[in-house]
Amino acid sequence: MKALILSGGKGTRLRPLTYTGAKQLVPVANKPILWYGIEAIVAAGITNIGIIISPETGGEIQSQTGNGDRFGAKITYILQSEPAGLAHAVKIAQPFLQDSPFLMYLGDNLIESQLHDLLAKFLQKDLDALILLRKVDNPSSFGVATVDAQGKVLQLVEKPKNPASNLALVGVYLFSTAIHHAISNIQPSARGELEITDAIQFLLNNQKMVEAHQLEGWWLDTGKKDDLLAANHIILDSQLETDVKGEIDANSQIIGRVQIGTNSQIINSTIRGPAIIGENCYLENCFIGPYSSIGDRVTLIEADLEHSVILKNSKIVKIQQRIVDSVIGQRVQLTLAERRPKALRFMLGDDSQIELI
Repeated sequence: MKALILSGGKGTRLRPLTYTGAKQLVPVANKPILWYGIEAIVAAGITNIGIIISPETGGEIQSQTGNGDRFGAKITYILQSEPAGLAHAVKIAQPFLQDSPFLMYLGDNLIESQLHDLLAKFLQKDLDALILLRKVDNPSSFGVATVDAQGKVLQLVEKPKNPASNLALVGVYLFSTAIHHAISNIQPSARGELEITDAIQFLLNNQKMVEAHQLEGWWLDTGKKDDLLAANHIILDSQLETDVKGEIDANSQIIGRVQIGTNSQIINSTIRGPAIIGENCYLENCFIGPYSSIGDRVTLIEADLEHSVILKNSKIVKIQQRIVDSVIGQRVQLTLAERRPKALRFMLGDDSQIELI
């Protein structure tokens, strides 16, 4: 069994953050989103992993993620020269996949369910495809499945204008080698892409064994700011354990589950968990509220924030208004020229410089 992670694309929904980096490397609880998927796949027993990358961000993904040693896996990188659809990604990965069944995972997705149980169901039933479905409020933004009263899959349509159901395809699929024949028999959609929904529909039309599993736990497609903050909230809530390695002075207070990295200094500040502070950070006269993730080498002085993600090497000084529901990119400098007692919301890309007046 192999795995194929799709980590290409341009991340337009997360701009300006993704003008200068891969969306799959944006951190959730100070760990790249992509790495959660790799860890889940390895935990399910699959260690031979191919990662689809794009020309724009592939080098960054490869340099940060490496050859797989840190995960106990072997990673092969596969270049997709243009974003021509999920089925196209499978097509160009066929030399890597060869005659192996495989799990396909979208690299900017997070799910609560354990992949091991899904893999066992797929293998035990000798299926040609196992898809995951989840009820959503906006099905026209996803691939949509129609199922009968017994849960049998009847039809799949990619991003329909008038969805026949509210069951969206989650970004995790399991396939036998039959999917390659299906992809070779479909044509690009009106969007100019080879759609994986069309390939699965080909399997259905040819009486192949296709089943659906309806996901009950959470599923997050982290392509937008609010989705990213929701993922950060859930991961901190469900997975964070207290681990304080930095220096905390006598005037500071740590409340709840908090992680603080090595060589970080906390001076006259309060940190209320769940929250995570990276390595080599400097915090002075700050309040860090719940569901905040602060990356490595961040400086915060007289800052008050909660439910926010601050990426590495950023500096926020004397912003005494509360910062909430914000995503602030790498190397951002945020300073205050004049006090204004209001809550602030930001989505700032890398290298931004903001002065509030």
